[in-house]
Amino acid sequence: MKIVLLLLLTLNLIAADEYSFRVAYGKASNSTLGAIILGDFYSNNHEKDLSVLAFDGGYLLKESLFDWPLDIYLKGGLSYFDEKGTGSDVYEATVYVKAYYNLDFWDNRVRFGFGEGGSYTSGFLFIEQEEASAANSNNSYFLNYIDLSADFDLGRLVRYKPLHNTYIGWSLKHRSGIFGLINGVESGGSNYNTVYLEKNF
Repeated sequence: MKIVLLLLLTLNLIAADEYSFRVAYGKASNSTLGAIILGDFYSNNHEKDLSVLAFDGGYLLKESLFDWPLDIYLKGGLSYFDEKGTGSDVYEATVYVKAYYNLDFWDNRVRFGFGEGGSYTSGFLFIEQEEASAANSNNSYFLNYIDLSADFDLGRLVRYKPLHNTYIGWSLKHRSGIFGLINGVESGGSNYNTVYLEKNF
């Protein structure tokens, strides 16, 4: 953890706010995407305690799109899924476009993010195989990827300028076949709730 904090402080020295770096850790959920959006974050974690460690980097494409408090990033990530002995551990690469809606109040900032793109894994995730098997559906290494998030600026909250544009929050990693549109995967997606630290630099 000390190394991560040192890295974030170092990135602040070259601040231009055009890039972002995020590290996230989380658990697999049995809840559907809709249930999680409605607030079911951690009450339905998978019984096998499946987890993910994810690193994402981004480049700012457009700040304040249409003069709205809306920033657009191109992002890519690498993730490691710990399958807890249910099979071989899995690695993932993602590429996606993400929009952040910024709410500024009382010298603080809260962001809500929505990302859309693609995800490719080195193997089939256990939770995806489990769901696909129950629904007699296909599995696929490549699936649609959605990244939802909500966070706040840690530096503004604690009034410490070197930590400005350092965000702490929650994100959802979602993979799916969009009801069969991608490689015939009607069921067999996955949802991982994560907590993260992200730095814009």
